[in-house]
Amino acid sequence: MLRFFVRRLIVALLVAATVVTLAFMLTRLSGDLAISIAGPNATQQDVEQVRRAYGLDRPLVVQFFDWVGRAALGDFGESYFFKQRVASLIGERMPVTVTLGLVGLVIALVVSLPLGILAAVRENTALDRAVQFVALIGQAMPSFWLGLLLMITLGLHLGWLPISGTGSWEHYVMPGIVLAFSAIPALTRLTRSGMIQALSSDYIRTARAKGLSRLSILLKHALRNAAIPVVAIAAVQLGFMLGGSIVIESVFALHGVGFLAWESIGKNDFPVVQAVVLVLAVIYIGLTMLADLMNAVLDPRLRSA
Repeated sequence: MLRFFVRRLIVALLVAATVVTLAFMLTRLSGDLAISIAGPNATQQDVEQVRRAYGLDRPLVVQFFDWVGRAALGDFGESYFFKQRVASLIGERMPVTVTLGLVGLVIALVVSLPLGILAAVRENTALDRAVQFVALIGQAMPSFWLGLLLMITLGLHLGWLPISGTGSWEHYVMPGIVLAFSAIPALTRLTRSGMIQALSSDYIRTARAKGLSRLSILLKHALRNAAIPVVAIAAVQLGFMLGGSIVIESVFALHGVGFLAWESIGKNDFPVVQAVVLVLAVIYIGLTMLADLMNAVLDPRLRSA
C-alpha cells in the first residue's frame, strides 16, 4: 500500500508542477502584463513604471521561481484590482464554491445510483432505454442553458427558489441541480455497467442459491463491487464541478472562486487568475489521488497494478 501511495504521489506532484508552469506561462503569452495593468490610456513612461513596480522587468525564469516559491508558502501576491491579498480573496470565496460542488455531487449520486441500479436490473427493457436516453440528454445539454431554464421556471414563474445570491441553502438548489446534471450521465452509465457485470458473477448466483433477499443481493453484494469505479469518477466529477463552477456561479451570481476568476479575467487581474487556476488544479489532483487510494482500499488488486 505504501508503494502504491508513493507512486500516486509522484504522479500528482508531476501534474501539479505542469499546471503551475502552464498557469504562469499562459498569462505571459496573453500579452504585456504591464500594458494591461497600466490601462489603455497610459503613456510609455507609465507602463515602464508599472513594469518596475511589479517586477515585470526581471527575466521570466526569475519571475517564475519567485512566484512558485511564494505560492508554495501560500503567498499569491496582491490583486491588481481588488487591492487585497489574493490568498484572502480566495479564502473568502472558497466556501461558496465548495458548498456548491458538494451539493451538486450529492444530488448527482442520489439520482444516478438508483437510475443505474434500475437500468441494470431491467436490462434491455423500456426502463433501461429510458434511463440511457435521460443520460444522453444530460450529456448534451449546455449547463448555462439549463441554468437559465430553471431560473425562468422555478424562480420567476413558480417562485419556488431564489435565482441569485447565497443567503440560504435554497440559493444552492438550482445551481446544484445544474452541476449535478452534467455528472449524472457518467455516474449512471458507470453504475449500470458495474451492476450488470456484478449481477452476472458467480458470487451473486451463490447468494441467490443461499436464499438471500433480492434487496440484500443488490445493495450488500452487487453494489459494493459495482461502486469501485463510481468512487473514482465521483471524485473526478467533484473536481470538474469545482473547476467548472465559473459558468454556474456567473449565471446565478454566486460569489465563489469561479465568479472571482471570471471577474479577474475581465479586469486583467493576473495574480488572481494564476492563483485560482493553481488552487483548483491542486484540489482536483488531490481528489483524484484520494479516489485512487479509496479504490485501492476497496479492491486490493489495484495496489499491485
